[in-house]
Amino acid sequence: MMFKSFIPFAHSKSIYEIEPSFFIKQDVKVLFMDLDNTLDSYKARQPNERTIKYVNSLKENGIKPIIISNNKAKRVIGYASELNVEFLSSARKPFAKRINREILKRNISKDNVMLVGDQMMTDVLAAHNAKIRVVLTEKIVKEDQWTTHINRIFDRPIRKYHLKKGNLIDWRNK
Repeated sequence: MMFKSFIPFAHSKSIYEIEPSFFIKQDVKVLFMDLDNTLDSYKARQPNERTIKYVNSLKENGIKPIIISNNKAKRVIGYASELNVEFLSSARKPFAKRINREILKRNISKDNVMLVGDQMMTDVLAAHNAKIRVVLTEKIVKEDQWTTHINRIFDRPIRKYHLKKGNLIDWRNK
């Protein structure tokens, strides 16, 4: 099958529509959440009320949220500290080394880990490389960092292909 490494476990319009019960049903203990255009705009320096509420609901349901970003610590640290969550900056997605190191450090099974992100070229591929499940979302704001524009050029046709083939399965149907 064409572009097999780009097939997500599930698809969602936004991370915010995914109920914690979905992650519980999937036995997720640790949730890696991409920051830019998954949780918020790349311009946002601190989380808004919606993000705070969502992250708190994950915690209340026994799910450990961890922000994962290819951005530098300077960008991620303030945002993550406002949410009182751990983070992995300069993650080098789509490579899996840093993700696997975090999973190993926590001594948990990959069956208990999931990643949520908005990009095929970084998030979905990183999850496949790490052999963990991934939920692909749509971007939540129009603007992207300049580096992301390049990824989107490749992302669009792959996403369109998988949509046409029925490979982007709504999270509610999992």
